[in-house]
Amino acid sequence: MVIVFVLVAVLVLAVVVTANWYVWRRLFRDTTRGPGLVRRAGAVLIAGGWGLAITALVAERSGAPFWLQQVLAWPGFLWLALSIYLLLAVVAGEIVRPLLRRFLEHRARRTDQRPQPDPVTPTEGVSASAPDSPADGTPATGTAGPQGNSVAAPQANGSGAAPVTGTGDAGAPAPGPTPAAASQHDRGASATAPHPPNGTGPDAAPEASPQLPYTATPTGPTRRLFVSRVVAGAAAAAAVGTVGYGTYGVLRGPKAKRVTVPLAKLPRAAHGYRIAVVSDVHLGPVLGRGFAQKVVETINATQPDLIAVVGDLVDGSVKDLGPAAAPLAQLRARHGSYFVTGNHEYFSGAEQWVEEVRRLGITPLENARREMPYFDLAGVNDVAGEDEGQGPDFAKALGDRDTARACVLLAHQPVQIHDAVEHGVDLQLSGHTHGGQLWPGNLIASGANPTLAGLDRYGDTQLYVSRGAGAWGPPTRVGAPSDITLIELASRRA
Repeated sequence: MVIVFVLVAVLVLAVVVTANWYVWRRLFRDTTRGPGLVRRAGAVLIAGGWGLAITALVAERSGAPFWLQQVLAWPGFLWLALSIYLLLAVVAGEIVRPLLRRFLEHRARRTDQRPQPDPVTPTEGVSASAPDSPADGTPATGTAGPQGNSVAAPQANGSGAAPVTGTGDAGAPAPGPTPAAASQHDRGASATAPHPPNGTGPDAAPEASPQLPYTATPTGPTRRLFVSRVVAGAAAAAAVGTVGYGTYGVLRGPKAKRVTVPLAKLPRAAHGYRIAVVSDVHLGPVLGRGFAQKVVETINATQPDLIAVVGDLVDGSVKDLGPAAAPLAQLRARHGSYFVTGNHEYFSGAEQWVEEVRRLGITPLENARREMPYFDLAGVNDVAGEDEGQGPDFAKALGDRDTARACVLLAHQPVQIHDAVEHGVDLQLSGHTHGGQLWPGNLIASGANPTLAGLDRYGDTQLYVSRGAGAWGPPTRVGAPSDITLIELASRRA
């Protein structure tokens, strides 16, 4: 058995380490050009976050000083939620990554296929190309003028005579243009020296590049880096936004919902009887007195006939959380408030909390039953109490009752429904599941519980499971909003 436990622990550790390495790679390594401060900071962030989370859990379970639990709980527990959604967002990014890369490649191909601006053409009257120069490098002396005539280079004869038109003397040097030649050049004649290509002459000014009507698209390694940064940024934003909204939903307090439950044995006089069901408040290092006050105000606003607190009220000792639970003394209902233990009470000192809730005016039902005006109200301990010899005892709570009366049972965990069916219970009220609390945790919770949330039927017994008012670990809910349920009993005889 020990070997199996060690193997499972090693497997879980390997999965966690691999998942976090993958997140670090996608968020930090793939978004940087090389080793540096960003990669080191990412490694410290991920490793430090998990260190805080584990330390917060150990501090809560070991009874560390309460102030230390509070210091560690907020960053540590929030990191647990954030790490889940960072991993999910990065995995979802694997779908987006090739699509974005393909889009950029397609855009680059379309850009390359667009027609480019036409090259600059010579103005009218100017030769587009120069004649070939002789092999010795001397310029040609005759080119076509504007009228098709040849223009000769001026000859230095010392007389100041105008240049002679025609072919000219091949042996005479041409030191420079005379005013007449300059005039001919102004009228559009080609210079005697060959024209260099546009923008390539020694005295040519650099030509401005044409303005393209598009934006360049990243290519090669730049494109891969761009895609990685876009996907990583979107993943981080989605994870932070999801956790932020889910945390806000918990801290603002649970909302009341109404559910009508018909009972065949309920007398007509009890039609419309209201039971406020609250579970999984989880007062602790994160959710304290202020949260308890919101829960009490929400319950009292429903004006119930009876209040049922179905376990997991606290995560800590009476010494640390007694002041946080004090607002529960303000609960008001015509037929009182009742309490059964949850598994977390046995982590926190169940006997002390049973006495504390009794002091606050709430009646504990420890495998006990009360005969209400219209039905029997029973409660059983949570299955976690078996380790302390305080487990559920259905025979003690229900064995000698009048089966002609309707029976409502308070039991923390939905798995206790099978015993309730055997003992002829009409309605069981439970919590424990949190509705999964953090999606996709609902998939795991559904496999471990017969009903995840809401109303269900098992033979002649109905089961209602509340998602709970608070949250355990991260003060965050995603896809499983907190609630306080007002059960309205309906008589089929009415």
